[in-house]
Amino acid sequence: MQLVVLGLNHRTAPVEVRECFSFSEEQIKAAYKRIHEYDDIRECVILSTCNRTEMYAVVEDSDDALPVMQEFLDHMSPGVLAETSYDYLFYFQAEECIRHLFRVSSSLDSLVLGEGQILSQVKTAYTLARTSGATSTVLNTLFNRAIAVGKKVRTATRIAYNAVSVSYAAVELAKKVLGDLSDSNVLVLGAGEMSELTARYLVASGVKTVFVSNRNLDRAEALADKFRGVAVPFEHFMKCAVDADIVITSTGAPHYIIRTWDVAHLMPKRRGRPILFIDIAVPRDIEPEVEAIAGVTLYNIDALEAVVESNLREREQEAAAAEQLIDEEMACIIARFRYLAYQPTLVRLTDKAERIRQREVKRAMAKLPDITAEERRIVENMSKMIVRKLLRDPIIRLNEAAGTDKEYYYQDALRNMFQLDHSMDMVRERAGHRGEEQDSEAKTCHRYAR
Repeated sequence: MQLVVLGLNHRTAPVEVRECFSFSEEQIKAAYKRIHEYDDIRECVILSTCNRTEMYAVVEDSDDALPVMQEFLDHMSPGVLAETSYDYLFYFQAEECIRHLFRVSSSLDSLVLGEGQILSQVKTAYTLARTSGATSTVLNTLFNRAIAVGKKVRTATRIAYNAVSVSYAAVELAKKVLGDLSDSNVLVLGAGEMSELTARYLVASGVKTVFVSNRNLDRAEALADKFRGVAVPFEHFMKCAVDADIVITSTGAPHYIIRTWDVAHLMPKRRGRPILFIDIAVPRDIEPEVEAIAGVTLYNIDALEAVVESNLREREQEAAAAEQLIDEEMACIIARFRYLAYQPTLVRLTDKAERIRQREVKRAMAKLPDITAEERRIVENMSKMIVRKLLRDPIIRLNEAAGTDKEYYYQDALRNMFQLDHSMDMVRERAGHRGEEQDSEAKTCHRYAR
């Protein structure tokens, strides 16, 4: 069996295709209920966000599984792939699949490098799959490690620091100028997407009151309602500016809506309180000469974009450090899969040796009725050391062979020489044939480790 991922994302498919594969939680739950209908798919996790839909799976054979997984996606979104193109899909196997998931959970594959939402989305996707019974040893191991890698990248690097959107940069600049925003009033001019996003960041930063003004009062009221703010008629927004600490403008006006003489008349009414203007409109909303007025700080779109560009370069530098962390984690999980591959054989070997040791010690004790507790302890320790030293070399050889072409040879040799399959028959019966499942999982993990 092998580990694969089939999917599409913002790099491979346009938004009109991606939105056709944006699945709700209920759709994904329904898909998990049908997973048993596909014999080639043993485990499955579906990750669906606005920028990606990916299906991670444990399959019998990666080549045979590709059309089966495509069919599975077709059933979730009937006819879309046939009408568009299968070329929008990517298909990664084994180590390439593992590295892809690690990069996704670390936000290295995101539209916005370093964004924080994807890690929680990976957690949610995995939790849903696990609670739906769609995962087992391999994907449980993989996704737990991927989540840990995502957390490590965010804490060990500065990839998530600094604003990389104009709206967020505007709020960060406001914090730098004014410090704590909890006592600040904000006036937002414009009710479009940029204005709403900026207002959302401001509210998250704890501002006291958000005033919204727009030429269309209904739109101003609609936006103000979202943030429990106050709508202001457009012709009165300068009166409202008397009480505002921050004025953010993002209108579609073809000319300046705030001129120098407006602000010159405004400042005496503020009685020495400074004011911050952030103009994120193109063309600009605020006359540049406003900046020369005492007590006024003005940032325009160019200043904000310069901050964003600088921060993006910083995140890209941190991404290199994140890639190095992923390389280290790749080595760890490959070693983990190798361990899982030969673990059943080692368990059988050590279990059989321990049963023989206990039986022979019991027989010896029956012939030594007068033995003291201290002597019994010495015999027990001696028998354990004999077993440990006899098994040491076979275990070392198997460890050395893990992940190589010799691994199956050594496992088969140990099973045959020590009759491990025969010795485990009763154990299998008691465990509900768990031994067979371990063998299957071991072969799967072996394929990932290579």
